[in-house]
Amino acid sequence: MIFEKACNVTMDQVIAALKRKDAEERIPVLRLELDYELATLYDALQANDYAQICKSKELLKKLGREMLLLEA
Repeated sequence: MIFEKACNVTMDQVIAALKRKDAEERIPVLRLELDYELATLYDALQANDYAQICKSKELLKKLGREMLLLEA
């Protein structure tokens, strides 16, 4: 049985992503941003810094949505 996660991407966001000509250039940068934010989240978890944990999780959600749009 396969479970799929709901995707909250609108058609307008997909169209905007397709119109971007710099998508190929943005993907490697986005991967670096994701890696950096994951490292920041790990450090915050180790330090029990709840404010930073929340900020990192929100930014990771945003970056993840952008990655989905660019790789679609």
